Amino acid sequence: MRWITLPLLCAALWLTGCASTRLVDSDVQSFSQLAGAPARATYSFERLPSQQAQGAQQSAVEDQARLALAKVGLRQDSAAPFYRVHVHARTDLLAYPDYWDGPGWGWGGWGGGRGFYGGLSMRFPPPTLYRREVGLILREAATGNVVYETRAVHEGVWTDNPAVFAAMFDAALNGFPTPPTGPRRIVLEIPR
Repeated sequence: MRWITLPLLCAALWLTGCASTRLVDSDVQSFSQLAGAPARATYSFERLPSQQAQGAQQSAVEDQARLALAKVGLRQDSAAPFYRVHVHARTDLLAYPDYWDGPGWGWGGWGGGRGFYGGLSMRFPPPTLYRREVGLILREAATGNVVYETRAVHEGVWTDNPAVFAAMFDAALNGFPTPPTGPRRIVLEIPR
């Protein structure tokens, strides 16, 4: 009976880990000209020509930013905006060095290359690492003056851009409208 208990315990721990949350740590830097909460807290999104060409992809980024902006008291009003908001997001794949290449016991004998190797030197390729960046610029619609600028950067292995971007926009707007000066790290939990 004891031989059944250990595998069941391991499976329960594994399932608990899958149902938990994960942390998104973002390096944030913000600049503000605002003295307090905006009296007229309406905005519309503005797009660069390159973002207009992206269409649905840029709309998805704006959806994540819209949720974060609502959390700090700003609401979208394209008919009568007091502010114009420019948002951007990007994901870059970071390359790993080829230290995984080299001799090892392979399925056909000694050899090199990437992938799963049997024997005593079982090696797996490293996980893919992504570097993500989001940014937001808030400017007065009437004058074009920039009153708030913020940026967040995160490196991680998760592939679900919408969930990670949402947490990053929340981090980027942390402290709005008068954020601390200088770089800071904001860590937020999101569901797996």
